[in-house]
Amino acid sequence: MRRREFLGVLGGAAASWPLAARAQERVRKVGVLIGGGEGDSETQARLAGFRQGLDALGWSVGRNLQIEYRYVGDQIDRVPALARELLALQPDAILSQGTGITAAFRRGPTATPVVFVTVSDPIGSGIVTNLARPGGNITGFLMYESGIVGKWLGMLKEIAPQISRVALLVGPTTAYDYFVRAASAAAPKANDEIGVSGLGRRMTEFPAIRAEMSFWKAMMIAPL
Repeated sequence: MRRREFLGVLGGAAASWPLAARAQERVRKVGVLIGGGEGDSETQARLAGFRQGLDALGWSVGRNLQIEYRYVGDQIDRVPALARELLALQPDAILSQGTGITAAFRRGPTATPVVFVTVSDPIGSGIVTNLARPGGNITGFLMYESGIVGKWLGMLKEIAPQISRVALLVGPTTAYDYFVRAASAAAPKANDEIGVSGLGRRMTEFPAIRAEMSFWKAMMIAPL
């Protein structure tokens, strides 16, 4: 399946299969593997937007579309198993959210088209080889370029000019090195005294992280 025939994006845009395929009205199956929990209101709001976008393109659940959801939540270790579950259902396409989740599909042998969202470093993470021509069965949408980290630091300095030490909190399924390298490069431009550290903690470990804030006077949280 060509890139332009892939499914749309979570949070704003969508793409559809060709009109000829749509006319057959065969029920298509889409797999979704998303980082949030099933009971998370923000996750459900995003999925509602995803379905709304598909519906506007003529793909409606219960008529010509079936969607299989898998939620990661705080079960990060289950990502590979959840990816295998979706692939076993033989969907026509898969929507994946986040770097670690998308990488799980790359590691497995599959020809199923995969569209990713909220991935910041698809090349460095080994998900695609080229942004313009990703190749293979995986394509998607770049979330941030590395230069955005410098803007984060700049905003922190505007809010609190006295800041001298900044911690960068990067989740375990994030493009960790991508953000740490960018932050380390941007720090001297913002202020020579700013130090950046990638903690690489799970978001559920905030109580332990809070105890370290006596040293780290400010914190930036990297996205997925």
